Amino acid sequence: MKEDVNAVISEYIKMVKKIANGKTNVLDFGGDLVFYRGEIHMIKMIGDFPGIFVSEMARNFNITRAVVSKTIKKLEAKNVVYKAIDETDKKRMRLYLTEKGKDAYRAHQKYHNHYDSPLFSYLDGLAREELEVIDAFLKRANLLIDNHF
Repeated sequence: MKEDVNAVISEYIKMVKKIANGKTNVLDFGGDLVFYRGEIHMIKMIGDFPGIFVSEMARNFNITRAVVSKTIKKLEAKNVVYKAIDETDKKRMRLYLTEKGKDAYRAHQKYHNHYDSPLFSYLDGLAREELEVIDAFLKRANLLIDNHF
C-alpha cells in the first residue's frame, strides 16, 4: 500500500512542478493576440465577469491590486480592456473587454476546449464514486498547497 501511495504522490508532485515551471509563458493566438499567461487569465476573468473591479480580481488571483492594475494598464495599451466609471460609486472603475479583448477571450476558450477535451472525455467516462475520490483528493491537495506555499 505504501508503494501505491508514494506513486500517487510522485505523480502529483510531477504535475505541480510542470504547472509551476510551465514552458508556455506566452500564448500566441495569431496576429497581435499575443499574451502572457497572467494577462490572458485576467482577460478571461473580465470576460466571465464583465464590470469586475480590480479589487475583486486581486482577491480572486490572490495578488495585490497594484499587480492587477499594472497588468490592466498593459492590456489597455494593447486595446483589449477598457475601464468605465461605476455608476453607484464614481471613485471606482469597472473593467470590460473591447472587441479585440473579446476575440482574445474566445481564442483562449477555443485553446482550452481543444487541449483540455481529452481530460474532459476521460472524466466523463468515470463512475460517480471515482469522481468523488478525485474531487476529494484535489480538495485536500489544494488545502496542502495553501498551507505549504
